[in-house]
Amino acid sequence: MPGRILAALLLLAPAAGRAAEADPPDRFPRAGASYLVAVDGRLLWARAPDEPRPPASLSKLMAALVLLGEGWSPGAWLRVSPRAARETGSRLGLRAGEEIAAGDALLATLVASANDACLALAEGAAGSAEAFVARMNRRAVEMGLGATRFENPCGHDAPGQRSSARDLWRIARAALASPELRRVVAAERGRATTRGGRTIEFATGNALLGRLEGARGVKSGFTPGAGKCVVALAERGGVEVLLVLLGAPDRWWTAAGIVEAAFREAGRGG
Repeated sequence: MPGRILAALLLLAPAAGRAAEADPPDRFPRAGASYLVAVDGRLLWARAPDEPRPPASLSKLMAALVLLGEGWSPGAWLRVSPRAARETGSRLGLRAGEEIAAGDALLATLVASANDACLALAEGAAGSAEAFVARMNRRAVEMGLGATRFENPCGHDAPGQRSSARDLWRIARAALASPELRRVVAAERGRATTRGGRTIEFATGNALLGRLEGARGVKSGFTPGAGKCVVALAERGGVEVLLVLLGAPDRWWTAAGIVEAAFREAGRGG
């Protein structure tokens, strides 16, 4: 009998360890509907990290991952379709028939969250938004993102458009592993020039950049269904804090406060 009990405990021990790892403490219960914060890749605090939620424009991080994984050519010209030109929400104001360089479109997609540029990229890469979304979903499956599914590439609310704080954390880490994406998401402003010579300047929607010490991006988002969201990266003294915050009524102050608390914890060796 003692041997059976020991064997059962040994079987349970890994599961208990996984549960502890999967559920870090919730230090900020009022931060938002869901959040997750990690220091140097180690989960520190979280609230409902596996709850599926609308990801808003944080979806564009997966779109960028798919783009850079499939023969990316930033100098390629993309023709803006009438569908892309009609995109709603954040946009550059691209016109049907115009051509824009893929690299400029990616910068506008991630910095200004421009939906018209995002859709032009998706259509240029896969022929249609639907075909590109299928690639995004395949990538989600390959990454083991069980809470994630996309219905459109840019983050519009849709019944099947969902992700979780943990999945978005993993998507963000994969994006930040790309030097090009790490550079793009840290930009505070940018410029796109069409093939016809029209220049469009734009600025980031991430209010932490230039205001929070060490902020390096990554992406903000908002839709009525998702609420205010952000994936925030900050680096200080060789320590990296990465935060995913979803459905946060006071997004910027809350994000800044959590990041500061994470750096303090890291300084204590916690």
